[in-house]
Amino acid sequence: MTYIDGFLAPVRAGTTREAYADFAEKAAPIFREHGATRVVEGWGDDIPDGKVTDFRRAVLATEGETVVFSWIEWPDKVTREAGMKKVMEDPRMQPGAEAMPFDGKRLIFGGFTAIVDA
Repeated sequence: MTYIDGFLAPVRAGTTREAYADFAEKAAPIFREHGATRVVEGWGDDIPDGKVTDFRRAVLATEGETVVFSWIEWPDKVTREAGMKKVMEDPRMQPGAEAMPFDGKRLIFGGFTAIVDA
């Protein structure tokens, strides 16, 4: 059964869509090397304010920040568990001189078993 990691993150003010895409395009192949079947990054361009909560409030986005919604698909949870461990240990995923384009402290993530795939 397909397993999905979902992510919601605030992208730092001043980071362009292209700069974020460059960052994401470097990370995606690493996830695929370690078993992911698909990596999708969505740039928020239509995020309405809600009455109780919304995407921006969920990650405490500030003025000038953009919200990204991303997911990684895996064949199953077992592959995800092994693959994600390898991704986190991969030297290419370690913090470097270049700052992350999002605030990891406000990143929301979780794992989901697909129950409908229409």
